[in-house]
Amino acid sequence: MGKIFFFAALALVVVSGLIFAPAEAKLAIHPMDQFQVSALFGDHISWYTPTNVTLWMALAVAAVFALLVLGSSRRAIVPGRAQSVAELAYGFIYKMVEDVAGKDGVKFFPYIMTLFMFIVMANFLGLIPGSFTTTSHIAVTAVLAALVFVTVTVVGFVKNGVGFLGLFWVSSAPLALRPILAIIELISYFVRPVSHSIRLAGNVMAGHAVLKVFAGFAAALGMFSFLPIFAITAVYALEVLVAFIQAYVFTILTCVYLKDALHPSH
Repeated sequence: MGKIFFFAALALVVVSGLIFAPAEAKLAIHPMDQFQVSALFGDHISWYTPTNVTLWMALAVAAVFALLVLGSSRRAIVPGRAQSVAELAYGFIYKMVEDVAGKDGVKFFPYIMTLFMFIVMANFLGLIPGSFTTTSHIAVTAVLAALVFVTVTVVGFVKNGVGFLGLFWVSSAPLALRPILAIIELISYFVRPVSHSIRLAGNVMAGHAVLKVFAGFAAALGMFSFLPIFAITAVYALEVLVAFIQAYVFTILTCVYLKDALHPSH
C-alpha cells in the first residue's frame, strides 16, 4: 500500500505539472543536466583535464580522511562525535567482512573498508544542493566494479589455482546438466561487474533525476508549489537512506564475491 500511495502521489504531481505549468516552464525542466561533466578550467575536456567529477571525488576522499584519520587522531577513551562515527563504521564493515567472507577475508578488510567509505561519502556529498554526484556516472562505478572483479579473480586463482574453476562446476546437479550450468555460471560470473556497477549508478541517478523533476514543478506551479515541495522532502529523505543502502549493497556483494574466490567449492 505504501508503494501504491507513493506512485499515486507522484502521478498526481506530474499531472498537475502538465496541467498548470506554462509551456515554457515545462521545457525548463532538464533533470539530466545535473549529470553533465564539465571542465573546471576552460571548455575542452581530455583524459587529463580536471573536471567536476575530479573535484567531487577528491572531496569525497578528503572527507573520508577527515573522518577516519583526523576525527579519530586523539584516540580518546570517551570518543567525540567524529571518533564515534569512525569507530561505528570500522566495526560495522569489519563484522560484515568477517561474517560474509569468513576469517580468511579479514585480510582484505582495508580494501573493502576503503570501498565502502568512498562510495557512501560520495553518495552523501551528492545530496548537497549544487554538488555533483560522482557515483551517478557509470564511468566511476564501472571502474570500482572492475577493480573488485579483477581482485576477486586474481585472488581466486592465486589461492586455489585451477581449483577456482570449481566455482562454475555444480557438482550437486545431475551430470547431464553440469556442462549447461557451467556455461550459465560462467556467463553470470562475467556479468557481475556490469550489474555491480549499473545497480549503484542507476539507483543514484534515478533518485537525483526525480528530485530535479519535482524541483522544476515546484518552480512552475506557482500557488500549487506545495505539492512538489512535499514530494521533494519525502524523496530527499528516501535518497539519504538510498545513499547508505547502495554503498552497503555494493560492499556486501564485494564480500560475497570474495567468499566465492576464497572458498569456490562452498
